[in-house]
Amino acid sequence: MGLLVRREHSRKELARKLEARGVEGDEAAATVERLAEAGWQDDERFATGLARQRALSGYGPLRIRAELSTHGLGDDAIRAAFEALAESGDDDWLASALDLVRRRHGPGVAGDPALRRKAADFLFRRGFEGDTVRAATALDFDEA
Repeated sequence: MGLLVRREHSRKELARKLEARGVEGDEAAATVERLAEAGWQDDERFATGLARQRALSGYGPLRIRAELSTHGLGDDAIRAAFEALAESGDDDWLASALDLVRRRHGPGVAGDPALRRKAADFLFRRGFEGDTVRAATALDFDEA
């Protein structure tokens, strides 16, 4: 319970932490299952919270999806997380990419090929899709 009070955890992460504290694998799995049945642990809630946090921190959908997968979350939980982002309006990937480019590189990105490449590389590392990166680096902020 102490682990879940601090923050949400995925089932995989919670079981791993219990095992690291000396709880045997079968007992850790049973404990995680009981916590999930009681509503203390929920993979969809964890996925939604993590996806929202990463989206608001300027990460793109590819990076968020990859991170959710590393937590052992299934396709249903990941899909639910992205649906929650869409419902709350936190999935405007182009606006997020534009904001990152504007803050990091300032105006003139569209007219400077070297700066444009640098901005594109940054957005790709952040997990944005190609179409979003092209649109965000082609916009001239002075005209926007």
